[in-house]
Amino acid sequence: MTKTFRHPALTALALAASILPIAAQAQDKPAPISESEVRAHIATLASDAFEGRGPGSAGETKTLDYLAKTWASYGLVSGTNDAAHPWFQPVPLVERKPYAQAVSASVRGKPLKLAEDGVALSGRNPTDRVTGEPLFVGFGVNLQGKVYADVKGRIVLMLADEPVIEGGVKLPTSRERQKLLAGAGAVAVLVVPPPGAPWGGMRSQIATGSMRLASDDIGAPIGGLVRGDVADTLLRTARLSVLDAQLRAANLDFAPVTLPVMLDLATSTQVRAFESHNVIGKIPGAKPGSGAVLLLGHWDHFGICRSEEAEDRICNGAVDNASGMAVLLTVAERLARGAQMDRDVYFMGTTAEERGLLGAYYFADNPVVPLKDIVVALNVDTVAIAPAGAPVALVGRGENGLDEIVDKIATGMGRKVDTDKEANAFIRRQDGWALGAKGVKSIMAGGSFSDMALLQAFLTTVYHQPDDELTDKVPLGGATDDANLHVELARYFADTAKYTPAPTGD
Repeated sequence: MTKTFRHPALTALALAASILPIAAQAQDKPAPISESEVRAHIATLASDAFEGRGPGSAGETKTLDYLAKTWASYGLVSGTNDAAHPWFQPVPLVERKPYAQAVSASVRGKPLKLAEDGVALSGRNPTDRVTGEPLFVGFGVNLQGKVYADVKGRIVLMLADEPVIEGGVKLPTSRERQKLLAGAGAVAVLVVPPPGAPWGGMRSQIATGSMRLASDDIGAPIGGLVRGDVADTLLRTARLSVLDAQLRAANLDFAPVTLPVMLDLATSTQVRAFESHNVIGKIPGAKPGSGAVLLLGHWDHFGICRSEEAEDRICNGAVDNASGMAVLLTVAERLARGAQMDRDVYFMGTTAEERGLLGAYYFADNPVVPLKDIVVALNVDTVAIAPAGAPVALVGRGENGLDEIVDKIATGMGRKVDTDKEANAFIRRQDGWALGAKGVKSIMAGGSFSDMALLQAFLTTVYHQPDDELTDKVPLGGATDDANLHVELARYFADTAKYTPAPTGD
């Protein structure tokens, strides 16, 4: 493990900030946040100097330093409640990057040709090799979510689809089923993507590598993806096709099928265990014990994401999510400068969101404040898409009883409200999901998710590419509107006279 990040100059800075009362120069109504303030923070965080903010990189060190020192300069104090790790919550991670693989197949001693680019593998260890006849296990589990086949020592072939079975029963996610199969002793788990899935992107994702929480580092010695035509070649040795396999797997009486193919799989993988960090600051409230408001967004992106031959090697992540962190920084400044609030208000930048909400999941399992005390979590992500005046959409509308409050505050600021639930398509793809799954009322409010055409234009062009950079064409009006919205939302939820959370029944 690498040592926990510490900044030698930060202790004195944080101490000075904690000595001064946050409301010493309080203003009842600070001026609205401006586009220039938002732009300045994005320009810094998305600059090449920050190297794309990859977890475990020099870019992480610069990012954490900037966020914590900026919050401290506004008067925030460390939110970790841990003297050994002020400001920074260590998040143990394991990263794997495959760099070589070998795949061969034979039937009764005769070679079976498989498309070379149709299999993408990654190993758990620096080198792994397994051989054997694959077992087709359908969706991998029964209706109770349990592995129903003896997979110990076996190579298994599993469908990635997440179907709803008869009676409305929904199976665990593909990732969860892979973990179950690995836990049951499978030596390799090969997944067949759904028909029409973008193979190129999925194969590239395998090549980019995986990152997992050390506490959730469960997997078979070899895992990977098998393209539909290769899966069809394997299945036809048992007189099945992919379509046949899908139909059979959906039957309640499905039985696993051994495929009469001898597979030989080998991988070489770079494995790195390290600590990344969530960064957490706090504005103490006037009424300790009255609960807390949490504003969060992910600081990370993909770092140096292209080979040395590429003209632009850095995925800067200006929109995703330097823009969200710029909102959290400007909101913190306004709230700290205003009148003291009743409840504590926490600000958190999470790590490794791009790799599966890992920092948020770690916080949910290891909260610095009891989850039952968090009255609301407001996630801010990918906000620099919509122009000024865009309607406010909610990721999480209809899920937690907060819609009416958010809508009223937004309309009171002169903004329109998008009342449909289109934005909920992204509910599992943002950090609030990790907290919502633990019972915390979590929402993501803003203009970016109110115009699906604009959002899709971003997602299908510069998203997760080196082109996600800050230019004059990046609209900051909507991001600035959202920043001012979050000032009002935080103040409302931090006011014990205005907001009393409903009992959870726990």
